[in-house]
Amino acid sequence: MNLYNNFVYPMVERISFPAGFEVIEGLLEMNSLVGGIVITHPHPLYGGDMDNPVVEAIARPCRAKGYSILKFNFRGVGNSTGRYENGFGEQEDVQGAIKYLQARGVVNVDLAGYSFGTHVNVGAVRNGAPVRRLILVSPPVAVMDPGEPEPIPSLKLVITGSRDDIAPPEAIKKILPRWNPEAILEVIEGADHFYTGHLKTIVSVLSPHIATI
Repeated sequence: MNLYNNFVYPMVERISFPAGFEVIEGLLEMNSLVGGIVITHPHPLYGGDMDNPVVEAIARPCRAKGYSILKFNFRGVGNSTGRYENGFGEQEDVQGAIKYLQARGVVNVDLAGYSFGTHVNVGAVRNGAPVRRLILVSPPVAVMDPGEPEPIPSLKLVITGSRDDIAPPEAIKKILPRWNPEAILEVIEGADHFYTGHLKTIVSVLSPHIATI
C-alpha cells in the first residue's frame, strides 16, 4: 500500500487520547496519512469547545484539501477529564492530540487554533510540539500575554478581523516580524473577534494557504 495515497473515510470517529493524567475527547476525520491538522478551540471558561463555528470554519478548507482533521475538547470541557489550567496544562492536550494523529499513521501534522486555542498552541510549539505548519486565527494578544517574542519558524499564517479588539491587527503587525517575518497576516474587513457574518470569509481566506494533499 502506498503511504502517499489519500485514504477517505466518510465517518467521523469519536475518539479519546491521553494527555498527562487526563483523558481528552475528540472528533477525528481520517482523510489522509500524508497530512493532518489539529484544531484547537476558544476559551473554555467562556463556552469554547470543539463545536465552535470558527473551529469548523478552519476545518472546512482543510477537509476540502484532503487533510485528516482532529478537533478536541480541552481538559475540563465536555467529556474531557480534568479542569481548566490557564493554558499550561492545555499544552499537554495539544501534545497528546499530535501524538494521537502520529500514532494513527499521519506523517505530517499541522496545528491551527482560534483565540485561546492559539495561545495554547504557541506555548506548545515553543515547548517542542512537532508540527509542520502553525496557523493562528485571532491570537488574543491584547488580553493574554504572548510571552517573549521568540521566533516561531513554523508559523505561516495569522488571520484576524479589522474590528477585533482582542486580536487587534496593529498589535499583531508589530509582533509578527519577531515571530516569523515570512508569516502572512490576513485581515478580514469588518470582522470582530467572533466573526459573526464572516465565517465564509474565513474559509475563502484560509483556503489558498492550505496545500492540497
